[in-house]
Amino acid sequence: MTKTATITHSNQTMDLRTNCRGVVPLDARLEPWMTETLIGPNLHEWVEEYGSPLNIINTAPLVRNIDELTATAQSRGIDFRVYFARKANKCLSFVDAAASCGTGIDVASLPELQQVVGSGITGSDVICTAAIKTNDLLAECVHNRVTIAIDNADEFQQLQPMTNGERPTSIALRVSGFDHEGNTLHSRFGIDIHQLLDFLAIHSQNFSDGLVTLDGLHFHLDGYSADQRISAIRQCLPLIDQLRSHGHDIRFLDIGGGIPMSYLDDETQWTAFQNAHREALLGRHTPITYRNHGLGFTVVNGEVHGRRNTYPYYQRPVQTDWLGRILDASYEESTIAKALADRALQLRSEPGRSVLDGCGMTVARVVFRKRHTSGDWFIGLAMNRTQCRTSSDDFLVDPLLIPHPTADRSNAMNGYLVGAYCTESELLSLRNLQFSEGVAIGDLVVFPNTAGYFMHFLESRSHQFPLAKNVSLDGTGDVTLDRIDR
Repeated sequence: MTKTATITHSNQTMDLRTNCRGVVPLDARLEPWMTETLIGPNLHEWVEEYGSPLNIINTAPLVRNIDELTATAQSRGIDFRVYFARKANKCLSFVDAAASCGTGIDVASLPELQQVVGSGITGSDVICTAAIKTNDLLAECVHNRVTIAIDNADEFQQLQPMTNGERPTSIALRVSGFDHEGNTLHSRFGIDIHQLLDFLAIHSQNFSDGLVTLDGLHFHLDGYSADQRISAIRQCLPLIDQLRSHGHDIRFLDIGGGIPMSYLDDETQWTAFQNAHREALLGRHTPITYRNHGLGFTVVNGEVHGRRNTYPYYQRPVQTDWLGRILDASYEESTIAKALADRALQLRSEPGRSVLDGCGMTVARVVFRKRHTSGDWFIGLAMNRTQCRTSSDDFLVDPLLIPHPTADRSNAMNGYLVGAYCTESELLSLRNLQFSEGVAIGDLVVFPNTAGYFMHFLESRSHQFPLAKNVSLDGTGDVTLDRIDR
């Protein structure tokens, strides 16, 4: 992007933000394609055609994000492969785009696997990390030569009768219980690393006929700590050496997901929000969340306790810098990267959110405005909270308001976005928002950068509302319905 184009994009983005901002702003980072779409002529028409809410996606940032991660690893001389975590977004356009750049696919259910295979992707380019693996899912994995991340002894026993003499079934053992800074990294997933060799000894007969091959180790860590992953890799490498000495041809180490990203560019905004929220909870600042919602925190005897139950919307390092920090960490006499290369080990990862950074936004139509006796306004949108939410308390970045071109404007107002479910808790955003030019029926509210988990992770058809349609931008600036909705 040229300097002039960058300035123009920045000015357009600032204009988009003026209609709706948090009382303590959290300005979302916007991709150029988002800005161009929001200032373009078609947004209202698309919502009219496909319904509200509408998920708009663009696959180009996915390819860019994957390429950048791969280049970071390759610059350090290691074999690295991304397996795109399908559970982060159900749109098949992302599966197609990931496959086009040589990326593997991580599936977490039988329908996900069937859709991936139905898209023409070879089973050997797929790993199954499902938390619950039914017999039907395991059988489909075996049939399609999908690598299976085995989590426990029962899964391993279920798998045995399904193997056949034509081709071995590839598995990775999921490992947990790593030591880190004097503590154990407990997890509901995996076999404790200190018990793994005993586990293999008990089940050694299951490998004797060659129908199952142990090809890798896999781990999943909660959160986004690079240091925890460094500790886990340091403990996995000597274990891999032992497994190889016992006859297992370990070809890869899979570090799971959890590559972090930032939704915000401005650290000072994130700090200001956290400080203002804390002061509000203590009664020293006007509430900035609905009914002074704690977002995970509570006040006891004048002190704030707990931890924030939201994504860390600003954090560093992220993405390539985060991966580079892990690979450059010391191991023995050199680095983790060199230790992997010396062992001819492929490093794998299954990111979802971070590779979907910049890939989508959710758009909903304003249906009503109502002033509460408190003075706050409720802005009703044609969507429900499961259509932009994960398991955390809120999506904290500022929405954008796109005015309807012919609607009558109201006066400036403050208030909250509310949704379609018939419960008192049906807030689409818990944040107190300012609408500098008011809000009109038919205006559009845009939640930016929602492709990673927010669109689909919790979406529900309660009240028998239809699920949101998903459209993908094509090269002409128009949209087509994603194959998942056809």
